[in-house]
Amino acid sequence: MKSRLEELAIFGRPPAFVEPLHVGGPNLGDRERLLERLQGMLDRRRLSNDGPLVREFESRVAELLGVDYFLATCNGTAALELLVRATGLSGEVIVPSYTFIATAHALDWLGVKPVFCDIDPATHHLDPSEVERLITPRTSAVLGVHLWGRPCDAGALEAVTRRHGLKLLFDAAHAFGCSRGGRMIGNFGLAEVFSFHATKIVNAFEGGAIATNDRQLAERLRLMRNFGFAGYDRVVERGINGKMNEASAAMALTSLESMDEFVAANRRNYEEYRLQLGTLPAFRLLSYDEGEKCNYQYVVVEVGDGLALTRDELVSLLWSENILARRYFYPGCHRAVPYRDHEVGRRLPSTEKVADRVLLLPTGTSVDPHDIAGVVAILKLAVDNPQRVAQQLQQTGPCAGAMPTVE
Repeated sequence: MKSRLEELAIFGRPPAFVEPLHVGGPNLGDRERLLERLQGMLDRRRLSNDGPLVREFESRVAELLGVDYFLATCNGTAALELLVRATGLSGEVIVPSYTFIATAHALDWLGVKPVFCDIDPATHHLDPSEVERLITPRTSAVLGVHLWGRPCDAGALEAVTRRHGLKLLFDAAHAFGCSRGGRMIGNFGLAEVFSFHATKIVNAFEGGAIATNDRQLAERLRLMRNFGFAGYDRVVERGINGKMNEASAAMALTSLESMDEFVAANRRNYEEYRLQLGTLPAFRLLSYDEGEKCNYQYVVVEVGDGLALTRDELVSLLWSENILARRYFYPGCHRAVPYRDHEVGRRLPSTEKVADRVLLLPTGTSVDPHDIAGVVAILKLAVDNPQRVAQQLQQTGPCAGAMPTVE
């Protein structure tokens, strides 16, 4: 663990970690159980088309969430697009700008205009008063996002959409296994979309799903994710190939069986960060509601104004130590290349402030308390020596230039 400024990698010393420390490395679960499921899949020669593993996964998750219908898909983006099409959205849909770009793309790709809304800077979620201000005769729905496994204020959004006769949908990619008011995510609005991407608390290698309690919507979604087939040679609906395959379902089931273990590791890491970051007031750690079910998947801090280093300088410093901390959802969807030309002159001050301050720190089953102590030691050296660190970073250049995609 590094304790002196001269030990930092930016001064030419070896990085703190030999192997990269990731924000969200994949949770693997029981390998033998996974291989057993894959062997059974091969023996059956049933690789796709609503096989037994997919149906088992759907059934087990529907019971876990207490929802009537749970439809697995090939990925979360396809699930969003299917839901947009199945609910007949048109015109404009109000969506947070502070979200993964796929939330906006799913709308825009299908000819529905995403209207970017500002967030509550304390929660990072849609600000219901801002949502109401943006409603026009062209608005057909509101698409809320549960960030960080911290559910947004679904009740307030339900009240707004009810007053204006709008549909309410949720992107719950971060919130599998979480609850609000004792009610599991998956039961809010007309439907909620999940991701089972490799980095999620439960993963299917790549996968997604839609949860709903609306029978007619579920029936239409089931048709649409399989080209609109209602039987052999009988196509009754427009559709795409949005199905989850059997190998993905095998991984999803195996991951689901170890979910309690994954959550326990995340919570342990979150508590360790809370303890150690308590001595560094320059960082605000976002908290979780201990009274709700939570996956504790993300350790999210905001870099305070009092620190003489920017968030991006901290990212560069940490990357030089093989600590692959992340800035998430920067610079905000409304400032991303595909949308910024339509948003000229428009400001979302809370979104922009949060996007410039948020820093995600490594966690997950591959991270332990000793690793966390090493991460915090680097942050403490930066806090105690901001001018020297900034000067050295200017000489060495950024270490985090080409960052991979985040969800």
